[in-house]
Amino acid sequence: MSTPLLLVVEDEPISQAILVDTLRENGYATVTADTGAKAWEEIAKNYGQFDAILLDRLLPDMDSLTLLQRMKADTSLTHVPVIMQTSMSSDADIADGMRAGAYYYLTKPFAPDTMLAIVRAAVRDWRDYLELQQSLRRTQSILNHLERAEFWFRTQVEARNLGTQLAHVAPDPERVVLGLTELMLNAVEHGNLGITYAEKSALIAGDALTTEVELRLAMPQYRDRRARLLIERKPDALFFVIRDEGKGFDWTPYVEMSPTRAFDTHGRGIAMSRLISFDHLEYRGNGSEVACRIDLPD
Repeated sequence: MSTPLLLVVEDEPISQAILVDTLRENGYATVTADTGAKAWEEIAKNYGQFDAILLDRLLPDMDSLTLLQRMKADTSLTHVPVIMQTSMSSDADIADGMRAGAYYYLTKPFAPDTMLAIVRAAVRDWRDYLELQQSLRRTQSILNHLERAEFWFRTQVEARNLGTQLAHVAPDPERVVLGLTELMLNAVEHGNLGITYAEKSALIAGDALTTEVELRLAMPQYRDRRARLLIERKPDALFFVIRDEGKGFDWTPYVEMSPTRAFDTHGRGIAMSRLISFDHLEYRGNGSEVACRIDLPD
């Protein structure tokens, strides 16, 4: 796997040097910029090459949200993770950044370990996204004639493989695949296997999530559980329903991008699915079922 390449946008020389040194010592390659204009030049010069961008909230020549909005307007840059570095940590400031497309946050001053954890999370999410896109391009669609189908899955691998294949039922599979696979993984990890939000945070920090999932899949209380995906095509819309056999959860805090989770290494999947992948998303009952809709063109 290639060395992750990061763009560090920081106008304060000492802060920039500390960031770059820490990142390089931990296996990242870096490109730097100290203004918004220079950052955009580097984005254009290295188009499609950055795994994540660390963006200072206050730049000398422009509001960093302007740069962020310019990036998000380019469909090839929409999903590149942007980590906002800021001393403006009020809920309103963070909400403004999230609306502009910054889903990862660092509050200045921050500890190196905290910064590296967020960078690892952002790069991991980006590499997962790229892998899904490659799988989509390798898959030839035969799903245009599907009217109704139901599938079951137990594992992370099955969720990813099914999600990648079945995204082709939609007119824009690259838009759908991210949200569909995220919701299916949630059904496995949080639903059927009962991994809580706090537990997942600790497992990601210890690079032990996959190991824990495999252990739980073998436990008697979990091994027979299956999640299910129902797809139905109607003239004006596609409908997806994902059900798990868990006890449910309080889903209400997760359907919106929340400033309270902006500094966590996960917890954005449901809100990003709602914002990016589907035209409508709702959880039902105790949270063990989620229904999504994609509107079809005439």
